[in-house]
Amino acid sequence: MTIDHESVPRPGRPLPPSRRLATELLDRPTSSAQTRSAPAVGRHRRPFHSRVALPAGLLAVDTLAVCLATTVTAVTTADRSHPLLGAAALLPVLLPLNLTGGLYRNRLTLSALDEFPALAGRAVVATAFAVTLSGCLHGWPDCGPATPLRLLTLLAAFLLLSACGRSYAYHLLRQARRRRPSPALVLGAGHLGQRVAAALTERREYGLRPVGYLDPDPVLLAADAKLPVLGGREVLEREIRRHRVHHIVATEGAADEAETAAALREAARLGCQIWLVPALREYGSVAGPARDHLWGFPCLQLGRPAMRRHGWAAKRALDISAAGLGLIALAPVLAACAVAVRFDTGPGVLFRQQRTGLDGRVFTVLKFRTLRPSNEHESATRWNISQDHRMGAVGRLLRRSSLDELPQLWNVLRGDMSLVGPRPERPYFVMRFGQAYPEYADRHRVPVGLTGLAQVNGLRGDTSIEDRARFDNRYIESWSLWQDVKLLLRTAALMLHPDGS
Repeated sequence: MTIDHESVPRPGRPLPPSRRLATELLDRPTSSAQTRSAPAVGRHRRPFHSRVALPAGLLAVDTLAVCLATTVTAVTTADRSHPLLGAAALLPVLLPLNLTGGLYRNRLTLSALDEFPALAGRAVVATAFAVTLSGCLHGWPDCGPATPLRLLTLLAAFLLLSACGRSYAYHLLRQARRRRPSPALVLGAGHLGQRVAAALTERREYGLRPVGYLDPDPVLLAADAKLPVLGGREVLEREIRRHRVHHIVATEGAADEAETAAALREAARLGCQIWLVPALREYGSVAGPARDHLWGFPCLQLGRPAMRRHGWAAKRALDISAAGLGLIALAPVLAACAVAVRFDTGPGVLFRQQRTGLDGRVFTVLKFRTLRPSNEHESATRWNISQDHRMGAVGRLLRRSSLDELPQLWNVLRGDMSLVGPRPERPYFVMRFGQAYPEYADRHRVPVGLTGLAQVNGLRGDTSIEDRARFDNRYIESWSLWQDVKLLLRTAALMLHPDGS
């Protein structure tokens, strides 16, 4: 968990690579663009059929199919059990399985037959649970035994009813899409982008109506091209508001890959759904619910930003509960550390330092003092102090054991930080590293944390800033609550083998 602190480099020693980079960056011109917070964005509503109708309709179809299937099973097998008992046993398992399997997601290509194998597999699992429950309740009134005939009838009836219901729901959705397609921007005006835009214009059942291309350096458009090139990333927010866009179709062929990646992140921040159409058709073999196709072109649906995913509220609840309980349980340890620091460095056991957090906002981080800097400028601009000769025995022990980080539990409780996230850095270095590494500023899309993916992979102290930024952005893009739990467990394991970084 320990990271870069207030520091002074030791004289007469060669600087490690990351410290040489930091020193070189000090001579570069500064810019505040890397640390400014993201502007507030007002979101307009999506058309009903693209926002709610499909997930809600499929949920209702499966619920009705379960109820009808249990009724049909009770009638055809002369079962004495009440049909609602079977539905009550199936639905709490079947619906979450379908949800996690992506069977209620919005898709471009709608096909009940494509979903049938996944639907059947989850129905078997849910039925197995219902059978187990029936065996446990056997002997209760209205709970009969689960015979093979009863199970086969239940599965067949449910799959038939659900498949038919989904087919009809998709028919209604295609009609709604044709009547009122949603405006979309095509990112990349290359050959692939033009073909995709033409397919969307001709095939209105996908529900997307291209309004223009976004490309900072477009190739020559075809003579019969009907869509304009609106500009580069600088016009993205303006065009989204102007055309009330909720979908971005990103294609390979844009001139600048870095600009394309930045545009995708900004579009996601503005609340748009991102559809990625790669040039390689091999992407069509990618497994998972995000796989789709657009008139034969492989298409991947990118997930929502981390802070807008299901479970983010649970992450904050975990932060509050763990930090609060930690402060109470570790009160004796905190008191012992404070007394030791007081005798080692004198008055002022807590070290306060400015760090950059979510959306570039600056906050004050709390740590136990391990070394007293000569002045505020030194604290804000020096790199690492792990080998500083002025650090006493108490300071070295606190750093090796990461006990100097414990006061940051208060920052977590306040909401300045999270338990897991990119480690916060001082504004001075955020500005400098942001100039050197284009992806560094993207780390601030989520709250900073006590530990993170970079730290558990050994990227602490004098290690590559570029590697840290890559790992931090990987954590953000693949965030899940279980990933936070894994990182906390790995951090606890690493603390048992401190390396002093």
